[in-house]
Amino acid sequence: MTGSPALTKDRSAVRSLLRLWPYVRPVRIRLVSAAFVAVLASCLSLVIPLVLKWIVDGPVADGDPGGVWLGALYLLLLGLVEAALFGLRRWLVARPLAGVEAAMRADLYRHLQRLPIAFHDRWPSGQLLSRGTTDLMLLRMFLAFPLTFLLVNGVTILVGFVILIQQQWALGLVLLGPVIPLVVLCSVFESKYALVTRRSQDQVGDLTTVVEESVLGIRIIKGFGRHRSQALAFRELSLKLRGTELVKARLLAGIWGLITTLPELAIGAALVLGTVQVADGALSAGTLVAFLSTALALRWPVDSIGFLLAISQDAATATERYFEVMDAQEEADGATGVGGAGGSGVGEAMDRPPGKDPGDAGRGGLRAGGIVFDGVEFRYPDAADGTRPVLASIDLHIRPGETLALVGATGSGKTTLTALVPRLHEVSAGRITLDGQDITAMPRERLRELVSVAFEEPTLFSASVGENVLMGAGSVADEADLRRALDTAQARFVNELPEGSDTQVGEQGLSLSGGQRQRLALARAVVGRPRFLVLDDPLSALDVHTEALVEAALRRVLEDTTALVVAHRPSTVMLADRVALLSGGRITAVGTHQELLRSSDEYAWLMSGATSEGDDA
Repeated sequence: MTGSPALTKDRSAVRSLLRLWPYVRPVRIRLVSAAFVAVLASCLSLVIPLVLKWIVDGPVADGDPGGVWLGALYLLLLGLVEAALFGLRRWLVARPLAGVEAAMRADLYRHLQRLPIAFHDRWPSGQLLSRGTTDLMLLRMFLAFPLTFLLVNGVTILVGFVILIQQQWALGLVLLGPVIPLVVLCSVFESKYALVTRRSQDQVGDLTTVVEESVLGIRIIKGFGRHRSQALAFRELSLKLRGTELVKARLLAGIWGLITTLPELAIGAALVLGTVQVADGALSAGTLVAFLSTALALRWPVDSIGFLLAISQDAATATERYFEVMDAQEEADGATGVGGAGGSGVGEAMDRPPGKDPGDAGRGGLRAGGIVFDGVEFRYPDAADGTRPVLASIDLHIRPGETLALVGATGSGKTTLTALVPRLHEVSAGRITLDGQDITAMPRERLRELVSVAFEEPTLFSASVGENVLMGAGSVADEADLRRALDTAQARFVNELPEGSDTQVGEQGLSLSGGQRQRLALARAVVGRPRFLVLDDPLSALDVHTEALVEAALRRVLEDTTALVVAHRPSTVMLADRVALLSGGRITAVGTHQELLRSSDEYAWLMSGATSEGDDA
């Protein structure tokens, strides 16, 4: 399973669970109070055998019906108080633990938004979903029940055995006989169950990934008639998960059976010995009744050990899986001094008009604004040592207010290059500057206010059309900006939707056509009147007539911005002032469209349509 490390043998469940302390600390008083109430309620159950002893040796032996009724009243009151205390415990933990789960889920979501694209490239979405849902549910269950009752049952067993020893030490020692075998069995069970539960939870994540992909790709599945192959893939993962769950069930059944059997044998032996002692007159009937009642009261605390250990192991594994994501390093916000730009001057410099703050362009000592790629190199973080970089020695200058078209064959690195400008990926060497400021010295939030992007594969969210478009401008845009952006992208089809710009587009925007989604993505890119614009083949899904209208409107937008546009067709290239040819991860030619047609055979071949349109992902 990609993105999920294997469980190490030196894993400690206690050490894993202790990582929950920062989330538990704010509610520790209520949890401690709940544990105290539960211990009190559990210990009250041990008073019942003592009342039974008094009834048997007192009113029953003396033939006193009134005393029997009084004892029954005592038992009823003890039962009611015990039930009330357990209800109070539940009330004490319900609200705070729901808050703990919500806080952990919010932190996970916030952290996921700040992780680099490289992380999301490695991790299947189903694994992340299972960590934010199933795993957190397991943690809440652990904090609500096993965490408390491991303590409660431990105290109850200890107090119960003290009472048993005091009542009849010889019979008490008989009941202590299974303790050592049970400790050994629980230790073996814990080590085996930990491995199986990790495998199970990882398989749940894999299954979630398959389900999600099947839902999002339902059109492909139906279009190619792949129902059977998808069903077989799902069945295979389901059977694998089923097998793992059966192994868990066998382990749990085995430990539970042994934990139940050994104490039962000890109680049976104590019953036989106690009966003999009562017959010999060495033990009163009331004492034997109280002894056996206490022993039976301890059955649930002892029997539940396997169940509580199993949930604790599930929770420890869920904690590990949760913190595997939380421990992933977030994107660095900015590095003061990188590329010669101090952090304190970034905001001031970028608020100046384009071209008015010339910065050192690097090689050759040129001072220039706009977008400058200075010796940029890029290789993916998980690439093997010694592999060829995806981009190498990229030197490119897009002048302030200029539009540069980026042209290249499929797989040449165009999309990767455009992703470096908003720092969706980090350069491996060299630097990129915007109006002289190194992008690594800017806070990411500020950088992404300056740079607006539109990708070839448009992504829309389960929100209204207006909300999707205005996402590109934050809180600064109004209805007029929305209308202007929709007009620029020739997205007048919005007016024909049932509720106009308030129409919900549904998950992934699949209720719209590909061309409609692409036009909304383009509107989102231009709605905030960005200083810098990066467009990755934004018109690939449009028909020629709509494309011509969009290009005419887009040309007016490009007059007021510095833009990098990935292009595959001559019509898109004509939007640009100059063209850069990217070949094999290097810029091999820069010039106007006509210049490159004359000087570059590769460019002429690409523009002739001899290659299929598309782009690298």
